[in-house]
Amino acid sequence: MSRLKLEGVTRRFGGLVAVDDVSFEVPAEGVTAVIGPNGAGKTTLFNLISGALPPSAGRILFEGQDITGLPAHKVATAGLVRTFQLVKLFEDLSVLDNVKVGCHLQGRAGLFAALLRPASARREEAAVDARARELLDFAGLSAFADEPASGLPYGRQRMLELARATAAGPRLILLDEPAAGLNTEESAALSRIIRRIADDGTSVLLIEHDMTLVMNTADRVVVVDFGRKIAQGTPAEVRADPAVIAAYLGTGKPSPDPAATQEAAHG
Repeated sequence: MSRLKLEGVTRRFGGLVAVDDVSFEVPAEGVTAVIGPNGAGKTTLFNLISGALPPSAGRILFEGQDITGLPAHKVATAGLVRTFQLVKLFEDLSVLDNVKVGCHLQGRAGLFAALLRPASARREEAAVDARARELLDFAGLSAFADEPASGLPYGRQRMLELARATAAGPRLILLDEPAAGLNTEESAALSRIIRRIADDGTSVLLIEHDMTLVMNTADRVVVVDFGRKIAQGTPAEVRADPAVIAAYLGTGKPSPDPAATQEAAHG
């Protein structure tokens, strides 16, 4: 069974069809990327999947369960977590505490336990602290555990957001342009972390303009243009697809260099 399945998903804004009858599946294993030129409908598609917007038509199934139109907090509770194009951290909290917030989404202790601090709550807090520190090490942020999140350079804030999202224990994580604003070295480190997340059993679905990252990280790629799916397949298959080449470059000749496609995506 696939982790996520879209069946004829459509979203209209008045007379504008932003997402038009899109269907595809995200397997339980690996990394799936959604790419397309600016204005292709990628972010709207993510908003529909994550519950930020309801679809006008179609169905969204998560692990076989219909989540169509569910609000975002219920989608997240089901095990589907999203990061955003703009970093959204608790800037006044420490780096460690930001990750703990994600861990606490899995916690069982309630308000009563938080006030009285029974042994079970103390054990849970110790487990949360250990898990948060493990994730900081995973993201290369252990040295910054006690620093305020606002003091991190932008690239490290990106890594922190990813660590916090992973801390929630999602079965599917949606990454909305995770490489935005990163330099080449940071993007390469991000690619390695995304692959490790997938290898640890969390399905990854990402939107990304960085074609080098997509081609080096994704197992499969879905391409949208003007709200419609125009291609899907492996990175190599998608790069050679005439419809994809036309959408990005306006030419019938495949580009052997992902950087050329990346330049067109930002143009």
